[in-house]
Amino acid sequence: MQLTGPEIEKRMKQINPQTGKSDIVIHPFLPECLGSNSYDLHLSDTLVVYADTLPKGMKPAIPVEKGKDYKKHGSMRDWFTNPLYYLLYRLNPGYFDTRSTKFVLDPCYTAQKRETINIKIPESGLILNPFVGYLGSTFEYTETRNLFPYVDGKSSGGRNFILVHFTAGRGDDGFCGNWTWEMSVKQPTIVYPGMRIGQVYFEEFIGDRKPYDTNPNSHYSHQGKGGMPVPAKAIKIELAQLQRALAEQQK
Repeated sequence: MQLTGPEIEKRMKQINPQTGKSDIVIHPFLPECLGSNSYDLHLSDTLVVYADTLPKGMKPAIPVEKGKDYKKHGSMRDWFTNPLYYLLYRLNPGYFDTRSTKFVLDPCYTAQKRETINIKIPESGLILNPFVGYLGSTFEYTETRNLFPYVDGKSSGGRNFILVHFTAGRGDDGFCGNWTWEMSVKQPTIVYPGMRIGQVYFEEFIGDRKPYDTNPNSHYSHQGKGGMPVPAKAIKIELAQLQRALAEQQK
């Protein structure tokens, strides 16, 4: 059963006698962002890009220059760190083609920490590249107890082809932290710090609790402090365990 907007606010103000805390924490909270059955979340001022997915000499994003009319004066040159890399692009565009396997991502790779690039979003805006994947974060810090949260993108963002949190939108009872967004765009698109980027819903569940923040196997508890996106942890490969379990069940 999904909570209404007024019920979300009510749960924020009440202390649950079982936990001694509110079932819902949203900080900061703006009353005008409370909807019929959700609360609007905002984009923080930092994005993260995996360094090995970006061609050398290419900018991960473009800070918007105040007063520049990109519709009239924008060009491919804007994406390169200097004119020499733009010339290389003209001579060998394949070098900058992120579809090449030299930019492959291995989600199960654990040998070393993945190098990242942090990008500040200026108040004037930041132009995102349709061929680059970004990690963003909510400005808001949330806590959820005795409920499970889930997040989704805003309709207006979707209608501008800004794709956010298109996997793992369901959260967990006991999740505490800022939400990290997976972000991509279909064409060069401007994003701004503090723009409404998504919304959070809350639903009741049935059964005994297994809070996320007390589960030793939780990867992202208390993630994203200060609105900093959190890169992916390595995905486990458990083929041997699965095969053993299957063999045991077939005996």
